[in-house]
Amino acid sequence: MRLHEQKERRVNYEQVFDTAIERLHSEGRYRVFIDILRNKGSYPNARCFAGHNGPKPITVWCSNDYLAMGQHPKVIAAMEEALHDVGAGSGGTRNIGGNTHYHIDLEGELADLHGKEGALLFTSGYVSNDATLSTLAKILPGCVIFSDEFNHASMIAGIRNSGAEKKIFRHNDVAHLEELLAETDPALPKLIAFESVYSMDADIAPIHAICDLAEKYNALTYIDEVHAVGMYGARGGGISERDEAAHRIDIIEGTLGKAFGVMGGYVAADKRIIDVIRSYAPGFIFTTSLSPVLVAGVLAAVRHLKASNAEREAQQEAASTLKELFAEAGLPVMASTTHIVPLMVGDPVRAKKVSDILLAEYGVYVQPINFPTVPRGTERLRFTPGPQHTRAMMVDLTKALVEIWHRLDLEMKQAA
Repeated sequence: MRLHEQKERRVNYEQVFDTAIERLHSEGRYRVFIDILRNKGSYPNARCFAGHNGPKPITVWCSNDYLAMGQHPKVIAAMEEALHDVGAGSGGTRNIGGNTHYHIDLEGELADLHGKEGALLFTSGYVSNDATLSTLAKILPGCVIFSDEFNHASMIAGIRNSGAEKKIFRHNDVAHLEELLAETDPALPKLIAFESVYSMDADIAPIHAICDLAEKYNALTYIDEVHAVGMYGARGGGISERDEAAHRIDIIEGTLGKAFGVMGGYVAADKRIIDVIRSYAPGFIFTTSLSPVLVAGVLAAVRHLKASNAEREAQQEAASTLKELFAEAGLPVMASTTHIVPLMVGDPVRAKKVSDILLAEYGVYVQPINFPTVPRGTERLRFTPGPQHTRAMMVDLTKALVEIWHRLDLEMKQAA
C-alpha cells in the first residue's frame, strides 16, 4: 500500500472526539459543570464564578448534601482534629498502610446502624456498588442477578462486570420479578438488586414484598440505600430501618457523601459476606483507602444523626412545603413521597434553558437532569430542599419558576 493511501486510512482521533461532543450538543445533553464555592456556615448560600466578574451570590437547590451535614460544626471539628492528629492521607491501601483506627470505628458504627455484623468502607458509593455486585456474582457459580430497570449506573456497572446472567424486572413490579424468578433454575444462586429511594422519580421500593419473593425463591437481597441513609428511620438507617425490613436484607449499601455530608461508600452485611468482599473485591483491595480526615468527619455525622431527628424532620417539612407551593402555583411537580422534588420539563434544551435563566437572573442553582440519567422525553429539574431552605426562599423560587414557565410557554398544570 502506498504511503498516501496509508495516511488516508489512518484514524482521525480529533474528528471522532469532536463528533462525540457535537452529538451531545445537538441533542441538548451537553453537561456544564458550575464553578462554585459553598459558604461555610450559611449553606445553601454559595458563590458562583461562571459568566461574570468575581463571585456572584447564589442559592443551591440541587445538592445531595441533603441535611447540610457537610457544614455541621461537629463534622468540621472532627475533621480538623483528625488532620492535626494523623495528617492528611491514609498511607495507601488498607492492606499496606491505610487501616487506621478511624476506619475500624466507622465500620463498627455503620454495621450497628443497619443491625448487621460487619461493614466495609469504599472510596465512593459507585465503587461500593460496582465492587460488591461484581465480586458476589463471581463468587457464586452460575449466579443470576435480578435488577430493577431503574437501578443506578453503578449497580448496572457492577452487574455487567460480574459477567453473570442478568434479568431486568420492570420498575418496582413485584409480579414481573416473580415471573423471572419462577422461570429460573431453582438450583442456581440468585441475587435481587434494587434501591430503596429512586432519586430521579422519588419513589420507594416495596421492600417487604421483594424480601418475600427472595425467601420464596432462595435469593439473596442487595439494596442500595444511598438516597435514604441518614434521612429515614429512627437512627437514619434508611427506608429499610423505617419499614423494619433491614433484618430481611442480606446486603445494605450506602453512601457517605449525601446525607452524611462527606465522601465514601460502604456495604453492611454478615461477617462472612463482608470477609468475602474484603478478600476478593479488586475495587477494595487495590484502592488507596479514604483519608482518615474524611472518615473522622463521617464518623461524627453518623453518630450525630443516630441521636438527632431534628435534621430529618426539618428536611421532610421543607420538601412538603416546596411540593405544596409548586402544586398551588400550577407547576408540573411530579408525585413524590420522599424528600426529592422533581419538576417535569420533558425536553433537554428547555430544561437547560430554565436552569440557565434561574442561575443568571435569579441566583438559583438547580441542574437539569437529562438522558441517560432519565429516559428521553422526561427531562426535569430536581430540587432537594433541606433543613436550611426557608419558606421565603421557597416562595421566591416558586415565583421565579412561574415567570420562566410563562416566558418560555411551558405547560402548566391546573392549580390546586
